[in-house]
Amino acid sequence: MQQDFEDDNGSDELYEHYHFIAEKGQKPLRVDKFLMNFVENATRNKIQQAAKNGNVYVNGETVKQNYKVKAGDEVKVLFEHPPYENLLTPENIALDIVYEDDELLVVNKPAGMVVHPGHGNYSGTLINALIYHFENLPQNSSNRPGLVHRIDKDTSGLLVVAKTEQAMAHLTKQFFHKTSKREYVALVWGNVEEDEGTIEGNIGRHPKNRLQNTVFIGDDEQKGKPAVTHYKVIERLGYVTLVSCQLETGRTHQIRVHMKHIGHTLFNDERYGGNQILKGTSFTKYKQFVDNCFKILPRQALHAKTLGFEHPTSGKWMDFNSDIPQDIQDCVEKWRAYAKSQKEFQ
Repeated sequence: MQQDFEDDNGSDELYEHYHFIAEKGQKPLRVDKFLMNFVENATRNKIQQAAKNGNVYVNGETVKQNYKVKAGDEVKVLFEHPPYENLLTPENIALDIVYEDDELLVVNKPAGMVVHPGHGNYSGTLINALIYHFENLPQNSSNRPGLVHRIDKDTSGLLVVAKTEQAMAHLTKQFFHKTSKREYVALVWGNVEEDEGTIEGNIGRHPKNRLQNTVFIGDDEQKGKPAVTHYKVIERLGYVTLVSCQLETGRTHQIRVHMKHIGHTLFNDERYGGNQILKGTSFTKYKQFVDNCFKILPRQALHAKTLGFEHPTSGKWMDFNSDIPQDIQDCVEKWRAYAKSQKEFQ
């Protein structure tokens, strides 16, 4: 992110790096604080420096860092170099390829790998690896070569990648019309009482924390985009539950947001508060136990386990299944042993 706010002289052309429109009801707020709410990994110092250099625009005019953004304002950050995420560099990164033919491939993404370059992550991504190993991948609607869908950096699991224009169009259509199958395994805080259920609720940007998404209900129900998640309990482990989640839609952070909405935040999901003890006792030994679990699984407990779709050429239904990663398995085993010991003392 820091690179994005460094000046780069030598060109008269400006490239748009950020573009936001202040929503209705936005109270006057300094533009540097406004951008801090939107731009992940940004520092206020870098934003202020960008404003001093004349890189921050509101309604087409340059502004200083103390400009007060109000409802309806169009805020842009422009630099003399293209956004780094648009400068794709092939990198020789090994890929765990589960399946490949002339039309597509299915990869098993490890936790910690970003899917495509973005602010603060300009190398080491799945895209950097794909363009090294494969030539002439088709572009999706966001100019991301090969990508049909994506999963979060710290979520592991299966992704399908298109190798031809036909495959891109066909697979994208399946995801849009909800005919593909995507099933995740998640460890969540609390005892999920119902054996199975469906979570419905529009998902959109959190009005106060722009790095989170949230479910809009009541008077705000028209905000965001419709989202549907089906869940089933796999195993109850006392203060946590192992669940299977099947996506009907594919919103950003959908499972993380929906599970938090029903009171079951993903275990060790730092962005949504799951890296705190949300259920359990106040005993010191319990706190130490949970801290050890966090160390074993230093990310949100979410894995894209199953992927299914119709092959774009043959029309054959294809199903793929991946093993639950060792870090999640080890964490679940510790909770399983803990839950067993608690029952023995009851």
